[in-house]
Amino acid sequence: MKNGGSLHGEIRALNFILDRTLYQHDEDGGTLIIPGHGRVTNEWEVAEYRDMLVIIRDRVQAMINSGANLDQVKSARLTADFDVRFGATSGSWTTDMFVEAVYTSLKNPPQTASTK
Repeated sequence: MKNGGSLHGEIRALNFILDRTLYQHDEDGGTLIIPGHGRVTNEWEVAEYRDMLVIIRDRVQAMINSGANLDQVKSARLTADFDVRFGATSGSWTTDMFVEAVYTSLKNPPQTASTK
């Protein structure tokens, strides 16, 4: 968000990557994805991350639609089933910060040239 991105943009980017990869069992061990930061990964892990983002997006959006504020969304622990794999309670990017970014991205989507 602070660099002009959005949750929808992140999901679109992950779908773009997945559209260009081969699954491990399809051909020659599949496509390896080399990110700008982090470890080398494969299509399955990218899909798993994308699916988590979509699920969390839908959960947060449902709460926003029902009138929940940010504190209510955070206290609902909508990421609990993903926290072991993707969550963090300390460091430069915590689960709490992630939930706030998702909430903000959905509540106040960035303006595009067509919406200005």
